[in-house]
Amino acid sequence: MPPRLNALDRAIAAVSPGWGMRRAASRQALAYYEAAQPSRLRQQSRDHSSGERLAQLSARQIRAQARHLDRNHDLARGGLNVMVRNIVGPRGIGVDPQPRDADDNIVDDLARQLTHAWAEWSERPEVTWQHDWASVCHLMCRSWLRDGEALTQMISGIVAQLDHGTEVAFSLELIEADQLPLDYHDETRNIRAGIQRNAWGRPTTYWVLKHHPGEDSFALIGTDQLKPVSSARMLHLRMVDRIGQLRGVSVLASVITRLEDIKDYEESERIAAKIAACLAAYIRKGSPTEYNGGPVDESGNPTRRNLRMQAGIIFDDLQPGEEIGVIDSKRPNPQMGAFRDANLRAVSAGMDAGYSSLSRNYNGSYSAQRQELVEQRTGYELLTEHFVGLYVRPIWRAFVDAAIASGRVKVPAGVDRRTLYKADFRGPPMTWIDPRKEAEALRLMTRSGFRSLTQIVRERGSSVVDVFEELSRERKLAKELGLVLESDAATKGSAPAPPTSTATPRRHQGQRPGAANLDGDTTPQPITGDDNDAD
Repeated sequence: MPPRLNALDRAIAAVSPGWGMRRAASRQALAYYEAAQPSRLRQQSRDHSSGERLAQLSARQIRAQARHLDRNHDLARGGLNVMVRNIVGPRGIGVDPQPRDADDNIVDDLARQLTHAWAEWSERPEVTWQHDWASVCHLMCRSWLRDGEALTQMISGIVAQLDHGTEVAFSLELIEADQLPLDYHDETRNIRAGIQRNAWGRPTTYWVLKHHPGEDSFALIGTDQLKPVSSARMLHLRMVDRIGQLRGVSVLASVITRLEDIKDYEESERIAAKIAACLAAYIRKGSPTEYNGGPVDESGNPTRRNLRMQAGIIFDDLQPGEEIGVIDSKRPNPQMGAFRDANLRAVSAGMDAGYSSLSRNYNGSYSAQRQELVEQRTGYELLTEHFVGLYVRPIWRAFVDAAIASGRVKVPAGVDRRTLYKADFRGPPMTWIDPRKEAEALRLMTRSGFRSLTQIVRERGSSVVDVFEELSRERKLAKELGLVLESDAATKGSAPAPPTSTATPRRHQGQRPGAANLDGDTTPQPITGDDNDAD
């Protein structure tokens, strides 16, 4: 496309066409993005490597440093703890089976069978019997965040020397990222970084080391130390940022330098504070004319004075012109807290972890804390969805197949086979800042039809079936014992009448006539505009 000519260019072009075109081309070349131009004060990256190439070059070093910080730095460890708690929760990801029939109704019998089989299997889900399901979720989530990736082999059916430990013949083998070598390549079989792929780039086989390379007895990598695992049985949980990237990189990659700076700075301040605690003093001499040479002994030799520092001491043997001075180290540094908090905010942004939780600083109004919690919750839910999609959902599908194949679960007639794997996966519930306000808000939304009870119970981290069964048992027991529960709206009308008082109570503004509490004392009751709360 030829450059556009303005009036002056056209005038010059009429006399000298070449000169006019060169002027227009030069002016067009000056139009650029400033960010694309390097300068003496602003260097630019010239690396155009793929995400997979960068991961192969740097993932191992970043992984080692992230593990070092997890072991030795309280802030890094606390940040990972916060993220794990908010991504998978204390009990791991919950599963609510929802198989349906041809009419799209939930088949309760099959759902209960799957729920009970899953609860039994969750006690020993992996091959070593060292971890339950919650522990598996915690370990895998932490490895995913800290190391950038982690692997799990799904093992079904009868396998030599393996006892699944449950009626469902299905187990998990947890594998650290180190056992998938980054430096194992074979271009003839399209193997890069330990992953064999087809022509479309889809993983078909994972070449995994039989032993962890960090063991003392481990030698150089050889083909006899690798075992192929089909991608159908391997779950590769990874943290990726680029299209086409298969090897993951730690979530701490962008904040490692800042975390190390905070650690070094705090260590320096602690050392300086320790030195400052060792109080040091000096004697300032007066003018030479005032100085008489100091004290001497009986022989006329100078003596060394021993001035001890202690509480309430009075120095009464100073020489003329002398005074005591104290060395001030200016420690502790009053700006240390502000410096640390500013850097922690940057670290929380890079890790996508809540600043208040990371710094343990919960100062602020209810509105400010609520706003931070709501905004941060979206980030945690995003990571929870990634964890469920890459890890939990494939495990659930394999578990359902194994449970049916082993006879632990019987599929009733009329079940839509396409919905056998349908389930709701529950992450950790959103934390309440003010339980009373938030519970009232949920109550109003439920009564107004904006949300269902099932939705709210699920968001609180429970199963609506379990909650309703517990409520039914509690109310049945209360009825047998003759108790009236305030939570049971059906029994409000049968509550015993409160004793009457001879004194006429004073009415308060907004009080219903005759309203009384459970003790029989008349108290102010707010008028809500709805006298049928037992609906």
